[in-house]
Amino acid sequence: MKDRGRARPCQERIPSWAKKNKRLKELHLTKTGLRASGLASVCEEARCPNIAECFARPTAAFLILGHICTRGCRFCSIRKGAPAPPDPCEGERVAQAAAAMGLKHVVITSVTRDDLPDQGAGAFACTIREIRKLLPEATVEVLIPDFSGRADLIETVLRERPEVFNHNIETVDRLYGSARPQASLRTSLAVLRTAREFPGDTVVKSGFMLGLGESEEEVAELLEALSRSGCEVVTMGQYLQPTAAQVPVSRYWSPEDFKRFSDIAKNTGIRYVISGPLVRSSYQAKLVLEEVRRDRISVGMDGTSPQKGRD
Repeated sequence: MKDRGRARPCQERIPSWAKKNKRLKELHLTKTGLRASGLASVCEEARCPNIAECFARPTAAFLILGHICTRGCRFCSIRKGAPAPPDPCEGERVAQAAAAMGLKHVVITSVTRDDLPDQGAGAFACTIREIRKLLPEATVEVLIPDFSGRADLIETVLRERPEVFNHNIETVDRLYGSARPQASLRTSLAVLRTAREFPGDTVVKSGFMLGLGESEEEVAELLEALSRSGCEVVTMGQYLQPTAAQVPVSRYWSPEDFKRFSDIAKNTGIRYVISGPLVRSSYQAKLVLEEVRRDRISVGMDGTSPQKGRD
């Protein structure tokens, strides 16, 4: 494979294909509903470029365990510091908000809580149970931190049978020291393997950003590692600097680049790939789950293993 070289610091303006128009009415309506429940979404906290599109459906990735993270990833705009104690009623409030919004697929994520004995695993489990009570027909997707790689904490969440178990690896191994100094790729891959080996039919998913300084060869190596870890779904999107306080973009990869990375991913055996400049880990999450389920049914019927991608 031809390596196109490691990305250099990017001086260009944000390309047109990396921007999205905001639909202020839909943004306001969904934000108002979240505020009324005393909740936040990672869509807002992480300044997701798809926030208007998702809030218009409506859909949102609920952020639990507060708004302050115990880690300091240099690409993330979520505040860092000493978090407050968890709210014991938070899971119930998330379920009530999801029911009020009429959600069919509920995404739950959190800040990292290294300060807690269970690192927040119990809060995920509680939130899933509360959603099952109010929305028994809804599907649930969790996007968890690494829980320091502890299998017991990962299994605490998996025992609640979320339909999708997502843990983002975020970037290539070489960049962890500068971008994610309190994490490791080895730990994140171990999290995914633990989920893959857990009994049941939960879909295992992961994702990462491009534009932090990775090379094409490193991206290919990362996709191979994800495939070996048992990921069925992988998301890839362009890193966009949230504020001046975060690490700058090193390179804007083109839509054609994302198409090529999608092809590379499928060649490693990853069954479903969502790849594009504005893709984020929860983008079109319900549609992705539906397609993976249809694929599983077709595998059961004819013994083949379809590979699909969305670019």
